[in-house]
Amino acid sequence: MSLHRLSHVTMGVPDVEATHAYYTDFGLAPGVDGKLSTRDGGEQLKIVSAPRRQLIELGVAADDTDDLARIAANVQRLGLRAELDGEALLAQEPVSGFTVRIRVLPRLVQDASVATPYNGPGRIDRSGRAPGVVRTDRVRPRRLGHAVAGTTDLKRTMHFFTEGLGFKVSDYIGDKGAFMRCSTDHHNFLALQSPVNYLHHTSWQVDDIDDVGRGAFAMLEGSPERHVWGLGRHHAGSNFFWYLKDPAGNFSEYFSDMDVIPEDEIWEPEVLEGAAGLFNWGPPPPPSFLHPEDLAGLMTGAHSTA
Repeated sequence: MSLHRLSHVTMGVPDVEATHAYYTDFGLAPGVDGKLSTRDGGEQLKIVSAPRRQLIELGVAADDTDDLARIAANVQRLGLRAELDGEALLAQEPVSGFTVRIRVLPRLVQDASVATPYNGPGRIDRSGRAPGVVRTDRVRPRRLGHAVAGTTDLKRTMHFFTEGLGFKVSDYIGDKGAFMRCSTDHHNFLALQSPVNYLHHTSWQVDDIDDVGRGAFAMLEGSPERHVWGLGRHHAGSNFFWYLKDPAGNFSEYFSDMDVIPEDEIWEPEVLEGAAGLFNWGPPPPPSFLHPEDLAGLMTGAHSTA
């Protein structure tokens, strides 16, 4: 696969300052021009002013300029516009109108020298107290993993990502959603059928299940209203998760242990039915996760800062 990861996401919100502060608490590091960085992926989040919460831009990394030319031709065959902006290819998702910016970037190499040791029956990988218990450093996400957006035309959005950009489908949520990947991660973008186009959540990789829990606990200390859903383990992707809510109403996810689909592996997408397909264990998703409370306001043009 010539595409190999998400490089960044730009979200629009009514209150940039409050949302920026939230993601700083979440563990992203402030940088130049208000951009926020992960430990391994660099500048991966930009927050800009908008009348309602929405996805403005999705960044995708490619291997070389030949990939950009091929993608441009595929997008144009769909009757859509694709244009070069310096060293980037810009294409507009045809339903909600967010920009996909594809750039030639190096493949991300993450330090795997220290694996988290966990004991199991008949297997002693560590002695003394568990590392997750004695850690005192704040949790900092390693990289952006995926983004999820609602679309009023799922079929058209999927067609743009698969036939235009070259994403592959990993699994389906009935006829209501599709998990798609541009890397060896199980998914990098999930499109959900929705009565309105909006950004549902962004997802950020941390080291292990301990950091999923530690990160969420730190975010909830003094701010319990940030809690949405967790701790649990998904079925699609198999990752551990905990979801929180930013001041604009977008969800943010700490995740670890995502399924990997090597490029040469034969993978048959599964059709998952109902909410049970979304998680293997943990509390069931709250109604507000599947149908965010501000959807009616987004549909009528009102915006929420809840």
